[in-house]
Amino acid sequence: MVKIRLRRMGKKKQPAYRVVVADIRSPRDGRYIEAIGHYNPMTEPSTVELNGERALYWLGQGAQPTRQVQNLMKITGVWEQWQDSRKKQ
Repeated sequence: MVKIRLRRMGKKKQPAYRVVVADIRSPRDGRYIEAIGHYNPMTEPSTVELNGERALYWLGQGAQPTRQVQNLMKITGVWEQWQDSRKKQ
């Protein structure tokens, strides 16, 4: 099974995250299939960049987003695109 989740980057007490597609058996900061964006909660406002096209592709392939990644997708509008595409089918 494949998950879309956050991979922690950055220094101690200064977290930054990559949004990655990874196998569920891989550790949090371990091997991943593809990086599709990044998230920095330390900036004001928080920085979220997500490749919507690749995110929709992986959702179509059956990848499950974690709760936090799903929230980030809602912020960027990718989640609404995914819901609309599912309703049309």
